[in-house]
Amino acid sequence: MTTWVGTSWKMNKTLSEARDYARTLAATDQGRWPGVQPFIIPPATALSAVSEVLGPRSHVLVGAQNAHWEDAGAWTGEVSVPQVADAGAQIVEIGHSERREFFAETDETVNLKVRATLRHGLTPLVCVGEPADVFASGGSVPYVIRQVRAALDGVGDVSAVLVAYEPIWAIGARGRPAAPSDIGDVLAALRTEWGGSVRGLLFGGSVDRSNARSILGVDGVDGLFVGRAAWEVDGLLELLDLVAGR
Repeated sequence: MTTWVGTSWKMNKTLSEARDYARTLAATDQGRWPGVQPFIIPPATALSAVSEVLGPRSHVLVGAQNAHWEDAGAWTGEVSVPQVADAGAQIVEIGHSERREFFAETDETVNLKVRATLRHGLTPLVCVGEPADVFASGGSVPYVIRQVRAALDGVGDVSAVLVAYEPIWAIGARGRPAAPSDIGDVLAALRTEWGGSVRGLLFGGSVDRSNARSILGVDGVDGLFVGRAAWEVDGLLELLDLVAGR
């Protein structure tokens, strides 16, 4: 079984900072984390540079934080799946709650992006998660299941898809770390419906060294999608070592 451990840098890091981070990863023994699949998702400006520094033989996968569903055209400010693939992306992050809230991402556009990503042979990393009021009312399971069903609607083969459960109340600088009891029901439901068919079920939301082991112990969790705890390369390396049992 593969355990996924990765991070999205969001809107952080200059080219110089991104290269330094990637150089440290590239200099690390690629056999150091048996059974663990590391990945990093830099901003679009650094995607090509990070991919070049890591090189084609790197065990670390590289992703894009977003991509449009059309291959080309009059979409000012957007980048397409073929473009991010050309820059070195192997994963495309889709549907993060920040994009849903601030950039009008919808279930429909998430689905279009999933289809485009699969069409070009990349791995969609589909982000789902409920807001605090839904969690408080006990509606987390149907909310998240509906999001995943919408994202994968009409997608026959989902074996290349990663699903990251990121409850909105648990992410960001003000997020509340999730206890295993907070997330167990949602992950159990995800595993029941997609656990045998998708590439992996990840959890993200205030993950760090203090809670990584307990979250990985929740039934259905195949990996961790880490935020600010891995924005510095030492933080990612520590988490990779922890998960690999070093």
